[in-house]
Amino acid sequence: MDKNRIEGAVKQVKGSVKEVAGKVTGSTSTELEGKAEKAAGKVQSAVGKARDDVRDASKH
Repeated sequence: MDKNRIEGAVKQVKGSVKEVAGKVTGSTSTELEGKAEKAAGKVQSAVGKARDDVRDASKH
């Protein structure tokens, strides 16, 4: 498994937590930071998945 997939998943979780914390506290900036971090994590996970797919395809 590509490390980008793992790091991306961690960013998604951290972003989700930050987003919820922003909603609970009424902090729009924290909520938006969380959404941005979650989106960045999704992109990073997608890059890792693509790398895994290329690596798997080259083995066959």
